[in-house]
Amino acid sequence: MKVSGFAFIRNAIKFDFPIEEAIRSILPLCNDFYVAVGDSEDNTLELIQSIDPKIKIQETHWDDDLLAGGRVFAAETTKAFEMIPDDSDWCFCIQADEALHEKYYNTILEAMDTWKDNPEVDGLLLNYLHFYGSYDYTTPSPRWYRREIRIIKNDHSIYPYRDSQGFRKDKNKKLNVKLIDAWMYHYSMVKHPKLQHKKLKFTLKSIYNDYSLEYDKKQDEFYDYESVDILEKFDGTHPEVLKARIKSVDWQFNPDLSITRMSLKNKFRLWMLKHFGYMPWEYRNYKII
Repeated sequence: MKVSGFAFIRNAIKFDFPIEEAIRSILPLCNDFYVAVGDSEDNTLELIQSIDPKIKIQETHWDDDLLAGGRVFAAETTKAFEMIPDDSDWCFCIQADEALHEKYYNTILEAMDTWKDNPEVDGLLLNYLHFYGSYDYTTPSPRWYRREIRIIKNDHSIYPYRDSQGFRKDKNKKLNVKLIDAWMYHYSMVKHPKLQHKKLKFTLKSIYNDYSLEYDKKQDEFYDYESVDILEKFDGTHPEVLKARIKSVDWQFNPDLSITRMSLKNKFRLWMLKHFGYMPWEYRNYKII
């Protein structure tokens, strides 16, 4: 069984993306790895080149006409995906703000081996932990996705969907997936408040056209992590590759966990999930089989 990893990145250092940790977190599962490195304003290319000899790089140019709605993310993911050779069985996508805990390696390898030759299975579905404000807290808010596809068959009828959060195939068909007992750790909302503000300002203004000058002024160049609707204390361990980054944290976030800002609708959705294992109105970009 051959497994290829793939990712895209641009301006990793400028916006403090943990792309090196992301890649290293799944590298032990991969025979080779392919990265589309966009034209950056920092030393992102040199960073990726320094990680491991098994990484192959394609230098790319981001199309500004595809910025709206995050379509450029899908385009760059496609460039990395298309680098993967035909002899790979599985393709493992990792995004620049994610990491896989090593305790899930065996679970994932077993699932890959089990479903590799089953034509009905297009991919494997992972659960998600969304960290928020620091490495000590997660948010179970229904505003975040609970699961997403990160492992797909080496089938080029499969393509990144919308802003590349997940995948679809053929004529906009949802992938048939197997849900496995493994979790991806998502760190997009964990960085110094000033860097978080800088990253979100670029993303929301350039990608999603949703960033007001009033908000910019109000935040005084620091992102307000207190605005989250619900948080939980995280008492587990992080992937080994994150330890140095966690040790270097230079900000504090001490939220009041008794405060909940969720809407009545989302409170009901979480209650249903807790008591019945089902969340109403959940967005599912996949078919679990």
